[in-house]
Amino acid sequence: MELPETGYLDAVHPVLKRIYRARNVASEQQLDCSLKQLPQPNLLSGMDRMVQELVTAIQNQNHILIVADFDADGATSCAVAKLGFEMMGFGEVSYLVPNRFEYGYGLTPEIVAVARRKNPDLIITVDNGISSLEGVAYARRQDIKVLITDHHLPGETLPDANAIVNPNLPEDGFPSKALAGVGVMFYVLSALRAELRSIGWFADRGVPEPNLAQLLDFVALGTVADVVELDHVNRILVSQGIKRIQSGKGHAGIQAIVEAAGRSCEVLTASDLGFIVGPRLNAAGRLDDMSLGIECLLSPHIESARKIAQRLDSLNHERREIEDRMKLEALELLKTTAEVDESQLPAGICLYDDRWHQGVVGILASRIKDRINKPVIAFAPADNGILKGSARSIAGIHIRDILSEVAARNPDLLEKFGGHAMAAGLSIDRSNFDSFSLAFAKIVKEKAGSENHPAVLYTDGELDSSLMMLAFAEQLDAAGPWGHGFPEPMFHGEFDVAHLRVLKDKHLKFVLEKPGRKDAIDAIAFFVDEPHSWLGSNRIKVAYRLSVNEFRDSRTVQIMVDQLERLD
Repeated sequence: MELPETGYLDAVHPVLKRIYRARNVASEQQLDCSLKQLPQPNLLSGMDRMVQELVTAIQNQNHILIVADFDADGATSCAVAKLGFEMMGFGEVSYLVPNRFEYGYGLTPEIVAVARRKNPDLIITVDNGISSLEGVAYARRQDIKVLITDHHLPGETLPDANAIVNPNLPEDGFPSKALAGVGVMFYVLSALRAELRSIGWFADRGVPEPNLAQLLDFVALGTVADVVELDHVNRILVSQGIKRIQSGKGHAGIQAIVEAAGRSCEVLTASDLGFIVGPRLNAAGRLDDMSLGIECLLSPHIESARKIAQRLDSLNHERREIEDRMKLEALELLKTTAEVDESQLPAGICLYDDRWHQGVVGILASRIKDRINKPVIAFAPADNGILKGSARSIAGIHIRDILSEVAARNPDLLEKFGGHAMAAGLSIDRSNFDSFSLAFAKIVKEKAGSENHPAVLYTDGELDSSLMMLAFAEQLDAAGPWGHGFPEPMFHGEFDVAHLRVLKDKHLKFVLEKPGRKDAIDAIAFFVDEPHSWLGSNRIKVAYRLSVNEFRDSRTVQIMVDQLERLD
């Protein structure tokens, strides 16, 4: 939000003030999401060298090839880079996205060989590259310059690129370490525009400077979809991007995806970007080819964007079906691992089935992690006896560091790995699965301790029934953007169940009442295990978010249930 005047914190509702305080908001400046609050691009180490390489490229009208990751952050980063370079006046700008099923992640030598067919003068990576030592070296030997923009954690050795911008480089002075790949690319464009302005590039050609704010809807989408921490910098980028979408200034591709999901751009929230738009864009990279998602984002006209968005929506439905099947199979594997109960599970879990889909194991690992509150790696078969794994972790367990420790102690177990504190990707030989599983569980146990730590859900307390109104729900929506690291307000309370039914054999739809009161409120719980077992409940305790439900031009307040407990 942009604060029009001082004294905002004094004027907000006491409950919202308490919510801000719980998120360490101590001043109005921390809530000011105007662009003027963004730190300067030159605070990123390597930015000067990056800009000079790009200035040379634009002066020489070099062919730039963007190599992107195959997730939503990579897709939006690619769209921002391509459109941004074209707005600056570059000559030929093309892109390449490695198909995850053929080439895997990053700028590998194999991808460089594919890239050479396009005859680029310069390769710029977006949302990848920081671990691509061999690929960068191969490109340089082919006389192709390589610029890396990334946000993933670097290893001990950096690639020999012509320039690297990554806020997580050692001793980097940028105040936000949480930028997504798309945020890094946006900052590179901001610095490049400033340099081109200073050398008279735009004035000499009589063209206006590009308005990079036009790209902020992509920045918002990639930032939220990558589940990076919404620190102040990212909240600014997300807030500004959402405002463009809501006001009808967003790109046709995002509008088309929102429409395909049956939603409205006018009331879109950060949560919608994460749970509605992001998954549909990601579905292209998980099941097909992320080039499809990028083409949707780059579509100049709504008609062409809608055709691609419908395909993305279909892929997302297919992904859900695959995910549901894999989850049931994973739960059966867990029963085999823990013969009595889940408390007997190892500290870190590795799961594998030769029928599992490579593009969906990340979601599977996340679902199982949420259920058992332990780090989980789900594997699927790739080519030549290799298993591709996707890891998801819990608070306090840095999953990339765990993998690094496994590799240090067991050099022959891991083919490759990389990632974040909470998520990582890796490859192992099929014959090493059992050995890797034991090594992984052992090191997680060392880091986590021997005790089982139950999942703890923190809430913002109970909410008086007088505030369970549309006006307060809208106020909470407007007080964001909310997301990882700046969580959406969560409340808890006990309710009488006035009505309950099961939807699509997955979800629960309630009408709830506060005990002793007859003020009814609608509630819904999505993807509930064994939903029919809740039929007949009279009283429940729930952790919930207050939300606005839009249906047939009607806006009503409803409770979004995150956890529930039967009390009768």
